[in-house]
Amino acid sequence: MEATRPDLLSLVPSDLDVTLAAHFDARGEPRYRVAQVRRWLYEKGARDVAEMSNLPLVERAALADAFRVDEASVARVSVSGDGTTKHLWRLSDGEMVESVLIPTPRRLTLCVSSQAGCAVGCTFCATGWGGFRRQLSAGEIVAQYRASARFARERDLGGVSNIVFMGMGEPFANRKALFPALEILNTGYRVGARRITVSTVGVVPGILELARMPQQFRLALSLHSPDPALRLELIPLEKRYPLPEVMEALAAFNRAGGKRITFEYTLIRGVNDDPALIAPLAGLASQVDAFVNLIPFNPIAAQDWKPSRPERIREFEAGLALRGVATAVREPRGRDIDAACGQLRAHELVQVAGTRAPAEGP
Repeated sequence: MEATRPDLLSLVPSDLDVTLAAHFDARGEPRYRVAQVRRWLYEKGARDVAEMSNLPLVERAALADAFRVDEASVARVSVSGDGTTKHLWRLSDGEMVESVLIPTPRRLTLCVSSQAGCAVGCTFCATGWGGFRRQLSAGEIVAQYRASARFARERDLGGVSNIVFMGMGEPFANRKALFPALEILNTGYRVGARRITVSTVGVVPGILELARMPQQFRLALSLHSPDPALRLELIPLEKRYPLPEVMEALAAFNRAGGKRITFEYTLIRGVNDDPALIAPLAGLASQVDAFVNLIPFNPIAAQDWKPSRPERIREFEAGLALRGVATAVREPRGRDIDAACGQLRAHELVQVAGTRAPAEGP
């Protein structure tokens, strides 16, 4: 029955209106019922149809028979000493995904997942440790925003100001759900496109599709090395989408106008922090007017790597600035609660199953 009932959270607003209108027309109900349901979903964040109290009981029952609101349940919540909050969500089929709320004095950023696990296999990331399980639906992506925003409101943290698709999974490997989710968050929940960033390791078709969208969604490239050979060691997908091809796609994205590009560069001691890489990194950033985020490596159980030393990080920051590249060092957040992507889920899998899940191919 669950599989046959459409999830209202997965419908883009225009399809939601058409679908609900057909439902209420068939029942002889007035069209304003559509607006009522929309408000419950987008403005009030109703967890299920039963909460829609201005609908008659008989209409709530009929709506619940025809549709579902696929809310995730909390499997675990961890709050860091710096205020970072990580949620491990249990989906309706038992799969688990993570989201992270990151507060700063000026904004509240939510990091969401697009897949349960990840098949890309980046060597510095904990997500792949638990294996790839399945794609998320658009509703399961949106549900992370709804539940996290509710959590923030209930604790007087303010509204979620920014959303980043930097959690578990490669967003452009799940374009079927990603692009509807972007539309729902932007049009339905009124999150500005410039406040939504999609992160990718370089899936070229996804970059080009995002470039064609009229909304000014932001893009972040997990670069981690300007040298293709070294990047291949860190990111296996470099073999499928070589860096020169990725840069061509970024150039197209940049030409679309108003769509900021960020390079994410995780600094790993003795791996990708040779000062000789600063000049080529600056060269790539200058080609597409990219901002560079320097990120000290967050240690994970599967690797014995260490973050670059502070003086080397400062050297990269100064070297980029000297070459006219806008850059910042991202402050590590939530290390005391395993806030890096995939860590909390990996630990939960160990406790639940006592074994590592096998990785699957893309």
